Amino acid sequence: MGSDGIGRLDRSGYELVFDEDFTGAELDAGKWVDHYLPHWTTPERSGARYDLRPGTLRLRIDADQPAWRPEDGELRVSNIQTACFSGPVGSSRGTHRHRPDLRVRTATPTRRLYTPSGGLVEARLRATPEPTCMLAVWLVAVEETSPDQSGEICIAELYGHAVGPGGSTVRSGVKAHHDPRLTTDMADLALDIDATRWHTYAAAWTADETRFFVDDEVVRVVPQGLAYPLQLMIDLFEFPTGPDREPADYPKIGEVGAVRGYRPR
Repeated sequence: MGSDGIGRLDRSGYELVFDEDFTGAELDAGKWVDHYLPHWTTPERSGARYDLRPGTLRLRIDADQPAWRPEDGELRVSNIQTACFSGPVGSSRGTHRHRPDLRVRTATPTRRLYTPSGGLVEARLRATPEPTCMLAVWLVAVEETSPDQSGEICIAELYGHAVGPGGSTVRSGVKAHHDPRLTTDMADLALDIDATRWHTYAAAWTADETRFFVDDEVVRVVPQGLAYPLQLMIDLFEFPTGPDREPADYPKIGEVGAVRGYRPR
């Protein structure tokens, strides 16, 4: 695979607490919010486009899908996440403040469907080779307790231009955002896999360390960790080159298989 042989994933020290196989007729509302950071925008812009096949969630970007937030350009997102938090409309409180000028546009009720502060999370993904798209799985701070508790574990970012049968680049690491205790430490890992086929991406973390895995093999260790509540986010992004779209080029699709979360025994 191209890792340095520093170990394999051992699940024996963990207990399964979150188990999603996407076998139901509908997305399980007891596990997922099917919007992308809905507090920073409006519902018609944050809502995910997707369909369910037996054992698979297909995230879509459709030709008529609006931009997530006009101030962020033409970016489109279909996302599922396991929590929601925001302050009142007009406030700056909310999960994942990616810009300093953000203000809550839609107040959302707090939901904590799955918010681990340590453990192991894994997701089986099949990325798209579309060069304008990215399929990703993250653990993002909820920020309910404090805006300083804002770090992120980027389990995998799979950019369409960097995946294929000749090898794929997997972007992984820790992002500090507004957490003064963390230092952003991201890396592009060149692996001998075809990420347009099914692979499992995982992270195991404590307060002091985060280990990243692809297909149960350790590919990276970061000597930093997060010890506050995180929400799981799985999303398909499109970064269009302009406002014009050719309907025949859509939908753009990223696929999600089994997703599991574990806590330490």
